[in-house]
Amino acid sequence: MQQGKYFYVLQKAVWIWASIFFLAVPALAKDYDYISISNPFLSKTPVAVTSFKAFSGHEAEVAAGVQAERILKAGLDFTGYLKIMNPTAFLSNPAESGIQLGQINFKDWTGIGADLLVTGGVEERGGQVKLQLRLMDTFNTKLVVGKIYSGPTTRIRAMVHRFCAEVANALTGNFGVFGSKIAFVSTVNGNKEIYSCDFDGFNPRQMTDHKSISLSPAWSDDGQWLAYVSYAKGKPDIYIKNVENNLGAVVNYKGINISPDWMPGKLNLAATLSFSGNQEIYLLTRKGEIIKRVTKSWGSNVSPKFSPDGRKIAFTSSRSGNPQIYIQDLESEEARRITFTGRYNTSPAWSPDGKKIAYVGIEKNKINIFVISVDPHIGTPVQLTADQGDNEDPCWSPDGSLIVFKSNRKGGRAHLFVMTAVGTDQRRLLSMSGIQSEPDWSAGTGFSSE
Repeated sequence: MQQGKYFYVLQKAVWIWASIFFLAVPALAKDYDYISISNPFLSKTPVAVTSFKAFSGHEAEVAAGVQAERILKAGLDFTGYLKIMNPTAFLSNPAESGIQLGQINFKDWTGIGADLLVTGGVEERGGQVKLQLRLMDTFNTKLVVGKIYSGPTTRIRAMVHRFCAEVANALTGNFGVFGSKIAFVSTVNGNKEIYSCDFDGFNPRQMTDHKSISLSPAWSDDGQWLAYVSYAKGKPDIYIKNVENNLGAVVNYKGINISPDWMPGKLNLAATLSFSGNQEIYLLTRKGEIIKRVTKSWGSNVSPKFSPDGRKIAFTSSRSGNPQIYIQDLESEEARRITFTGRYNTSPAWSPDGKKIAYVGIEKNKINIFVISVDPHIGTPVQLTADQGDNEDPCWSPDGSLIVFKSNRKGGRAHLFVMTAVGTDQRRLLSMSGIQSEPDWSAGTGFSSE
């Protein structure tokens, strides 16, 4: 089980909260197994999320509770492994009877099939809120996670998502996607610019303004650096920028400079450069200086992606005639082909545990996303999308439970969608004007159990 090591460092004014109500019980103690988020036969765990108890009951407090409940339900539902139960089935109302462990009649919840119960309470004074949040195991009548978060009402979304991360950690062994961000390409007035948004598609914001073509955004491990390709100077060059101060470098060797990817744990990048005449993959510093040449073969070598341990690179190469996926060990420089089904396979993306690679395959003029096992051995490709337009640009979530991708299934225009790691629950990520593509999900450190 991969422990939570891929979590995005939120910006400086992050979690404003004063105290912790209870200590989280790790992994539902010994009475509850971790939810295996990569299990293709996973059944969603039913969870009842009740209305928030407004302790004073005034209008602003009630409104804050309604907002927190909505965000909480949406956050837990986004995981893909929890089923939010319809409140019309509830037999009791903790917002009236009490939200603490000793005030819950657990038979009311096991009787309607709720494996888990979440209760909440809110206090509001002068624009400041205190949220009480609890996750309970209904069958074992135990508190799993209990927290208090305090801060301004403008931070309700952040505080609730912090609790969602604690829930994810208790159930799966890592903190999930909460707090992560997604960079992507979107059209703006006929140009392509880089945007970012929260993990669930909220708060989109424009990050570049080249008024040109910008492509292939890539986050560094710590979320502090972004590399991308832009035609701002007339040809494809790689821009490397610090997110905070916008300082960085430009990789502008002769020819093309494309498809950047950051090395895990280091501020080095892999990228495809063509100054030698052939499209080859190189290892670069964050200043754009060449460290070493990685590939040395006939044909184009593009789309490098580091393995999570930084020891290997998956990439697309035409050395066998048609584009196929290869993996190369950086130390031994030995490369092996991993895709043999289909004549055109590209855009590899490692799962966070390093055991699988998602990629794009073209068969019978249909473009779809596949996943193939690569550790401990190469497996048989599994198709995740089908019969819903063209589907490209797969990228895994930090915990490996979800995949974000581009699809033109809605009206023939490309937008971002998300699905579980086994291809279920495919839904649109965000609604905004223009065309969206090339998502990259941030990974880094950030959340830890408090």
